[in-house]
Amino acid sequence: MSKESISKVYLILEKIEYIEQIVQNNGCITNALEDSITARPAILMHLTAIAEQFNKLKQEHAEDILNAFDNKDIKGMYDVRTYIAHDYEGVNLAIVEWIIRNGLPKFKMQGQAIIASA
Repeated sequence: MSKESISKVYLILEKIEYIEQIVQNNGCITNALEDSITARPAILMHLTAIAEQFNKLKQEHAEDILNAFDNKDIKGMYDVRTYIAHDYEGVNLAIVEWIIRNGLPKFKMQGQAIIASA
């Protein structure tokens, strides 16, 4: 694992922590996503940044890191990034809520395991 690849995992974990903080500041996921002025745009931008880091890892052929994650989860995250970038108003907030509730904790756990083993 290269230092550059590990730094991308750190960035993914940082963005997850930012989303967790946004949710906490708003009281719950639903409230955060209902705040169309600050919280929702911030969450969507952090999700986009997470997907971009996974894409960079893929471009670097960092299979040693990518293999620690479920390939379907990574593809799903990138698909959400595409919707955010190309159809911002059409983003399904129920899917975003599911990602925050279920996907991000899984990514966080896997990312922490990668860091611990590096």
